[in-house]
Amino acid sequence: MTEIGEKTAGVRLTDAVGTTVRQPSLVSRLPADARARVERHGTRRSYQRGERLFLQGDAHDGIAIIESGLVRSFYTAPSGREITLAYWLPGNFVGGPEIFGGGIHMWSALAAKKSTVIHLPGAGLRELAREVPDLALEIIDALVFKARCYSSLAQMLGTRSLSQRLAQVLMHLVDTHGFEEGAGGAIAIAAAFTHAEIAKLIGATRQWVTISLNRMQERGILSQKRGMLIILRPDLLSAAAAAEDE
Repeated sequence: MTEIGEKTAGVRLTDAVGTTVRQPSLVSRLPADARARVERHGTRRSYQRGERLFLQGDAHDGIAIIESGLVRSFYTAPSGREITLAYWLPGNFVGGPEIFGGGIHMWSALAAKKSTVIHLPGAGLRELAREVPDLALEIIDALVFKARCYSSLAQMLGTRSLSQRLAQVLMHLVDTHGFEEGAGGAIAIAAAFTHAEIAKLIGATRQWVTISLNRMQERGILSQKRGMLIILRPDLLSAAAAAEDE
């Protein structure tokens, strides 16, 4: 499974290449007494890697704030095909948009690695938000952030070719997880994504991603060593993100 560094709050498909957008923690900026009150309302739960927090179609029951680990949210089409919506790190929450419960989940969430969350049940959360105005403001900010994430994802999937999406994702990974590798401007990506995981981020098949990465390697854009991607020519990768498919 994916091992993601702690530099950013999440990994998602975005048109804002070169810009790392962070979602502030839902509770970290609250005053200590307010934070303690919110945590008393919740229940701490642990999930093993691959364990589901909730399934698409399940009834909503509040939200889960990630304390540790990594959570992947994804949509499953009627055909069974999955597309990854985002990877969320500690400080983020999953379980929207029905913050206070009601309705059904529009997508699923699972632990991409061992994770601990604080589950805030919908029952009573609305009243808690009234009593702790700072919490209400943090919830609004978090929902705005998520709306921007998913709007960007929809725009990307609707307007970019597969090749552009792949280049875009690689550029985002360079921006968020890249470090210099030797001389000559090469950049290694310090996050080991499998070809299948990249495919689910861009709405492609694993086979297509493998073939495309091999072609990029033949063109000298990148190299693949022991599961790590090393971008040899960031300039060519940027050009690929803007170019139309041949």
